[in-house]
Amino acid sequence: MSSAPDPLLSPADVRELAATLGVRPTKQRGQNFVIDANTVRRIVRTAQVRDADVVVEIGPGLGSLTLELLRVADRVVAVEIDDVLAAALPATVQARLPDRADRFDLVHRDALRVASLPGPQPTALVANLPYNVAVPVLLHMLAGFPGIERSLVMVQSEVADRLAAAPGSKVYGVPSVKAAWYCDVRRAGAIGRNVFWPAPNVDSGLVSLVRRDPPDTSASREDVFAVVDAAFAQRRKTLRAALSGWAGSGAAAEEALTAAGVSPRARGEALTVEEFAAIAEHRPPSSQPSEKESAA
Repeated sequence: MSSAPDPLLSPADVRELAATLGVRPTKQRGQNFVIDANTVRRIVRTAQVRDADVVVEIGPGLGSLTLELLRVADRVVAVEIDDVLAAALPATVQARLPDRADRFDLVHRDALRVASLPGPQPTALVANLPYNVAVPVLLHMLAGFPGIERSLVMVQSEVADRLAAAPGSKVYGVPSVKAAWYCDVRRAGAIGRNVFWPAPNVDSGLVSLVRRDPPDTSASREDVFAVVDAAFAQRRKTLRAALSGWAGSGAAAEEALTAAGVSPRARGEALTVEEFAAIAEHRPPSSQPSEKESAA
């Protein structure tokens, strides 16, 4: 008795499908399609996708990862900006996983503009993110869909390092702190170049993000992120200098830092997300935007 054919796309399937659709991967959208089925299985396994999960996938492309997600999870919602790829993906799902096609939804939109998704809310995010928009898309989805408990994203290796960096690391910065607001973040593996078509000029990495409670603070996320942005806009400067614009003056910045228990001589790369939250709580009233400015 012969086994059922593998529904996943082989390298030949990917190239044939692309040729049929007239698709040429573009650098503008960071399109590098995964062509290795073992890598796809590894991603889904590392993401710990469960049969009860509703998974949102960003940038599904031709569907290499989509098919394995759909085979394992309860439902998959794929968000695709490309007109041709978005139009073709439902047919690929229907042809290769017909018994699961009713558990698949396609949202044809820019992921950065997605504010809602059809069906049950996602519990997991798994994606091969376009390198040029990886961090903004990831942070947007974490902010907009608090039901996402676990995420696994494949990004440029350098971006993976930044996302998972700890305070004190040379690559610790804005992505590290903002991701840590939402999740416990860690590197979850490396991906070689030869599993993509076309092969990128950089290595890739997997990043695991597990949702946790944000820091216990009276400051809003927006206020905390404003401190983070200011601190790293001039990362070579001490926090007293870097936050002078945010606080209204260097003296006011020093006062806020001291009240938060942070040395004014420290630099942003040394601080945890909790310490940034503490600083945000002590922003001088005189530097707060007026109601008139806030409404503008």
